[in-house]
Amino acid sequence: MAVREPLRDREILRYRKRPRIVHAMLASSFLVLLFTGLIILWPALAGLAPGGLTRWLHRVAAVVFMAVPFVYWFADREGAKELMIDSFKYDRDDWRWLKRFWSYAFGHTANMPKQGRLNAGQKLHHASVMLISGTIVASGLVLWFFMPSLGPTGQAWAAVIHDLSMLALALLLVGHLYFTFVYKALSGMTRGYVDRDEAMLEHAKWVEEVEQQEAAETEEETEKV
Repeated sequence: MAVREPLRDREILRYRKRPRIVHAMLASSFLVLLFTGLIILWPALAGLAPGGLTRWLHRVAAVVFMAVPFVYWFADREGAKELMIDSFKYDRDDWRWLKRFWSYAFGHTANMPKQGRLNAGQKLHHASVMLISGTIVASGLVLWFFMPSLGPTGQAWAAVIHDLSMLALALLLVGHLYFTFVYKALSGMTRGYVDRDEAMLEHAKWVEEVEQQEAAETEEETEKV
C-alpha cells in the first residue's frame, strides 16, 4: 500500500485569514443586497417588504458592501495592492489562456498555458467585479440621497443602471461558484489551503514560485542548524 503524504504537505496556502474575512464580508453583503433588492422590486415577493425592515437591511448591507475595499486596504494592504495590479495586468500566457477558455470551462486544463496566482479568467472576473461594484455604489448612492431631485426620468435611469449592474454581478457570482466547485477551490476560502495538485492545474507558475520559496527557506533553516 502506498503511503500518502501528510495532508498539509499535499496542500498549499492559497488565502490567509484576513483576505478570507474580507471575501466573506463581500459575499454576505452582496447576497443580502440581492435578496432584499428582489423583495423590493419583484411583485411576487412584495409581501415580505411591508414594515420597512427590507429597506433597512438593504441599506445596512450597502454600507458593509461599500466598506469592503477600505477594510481590505487596512487589513492587508500588500494583498489589496497585488490584487488590484494583477486584475488589470495581462501577459502573453494570459491572452493564450483566454483563447482556450472554453476548454477550461468544461474542466479541461491539460493544454492550458501556465498561469500565476490568478489565471486570466480570474483576472477578468476580479476586474469586472471592481468596475461593476463601482456603478452599483454610485447609482445606489444617487437613489439613496438624491432621488427627490432627479425627476421621473433621472430616477428611472438611476434605477435601470443599479438593477442591471446587480444583475451583472449576480451572473458573475454564478460563474464564480461554478468554477469554484469544478476546480475544488472552496477549501481555499474556508480553510485557506487547497490541494497542491489541483492548484497546479490552474496556477502552475504560482505553485512553482511557492515551492521554490519553500525550498529556499528549508535550505536556509538547514544551514542554520
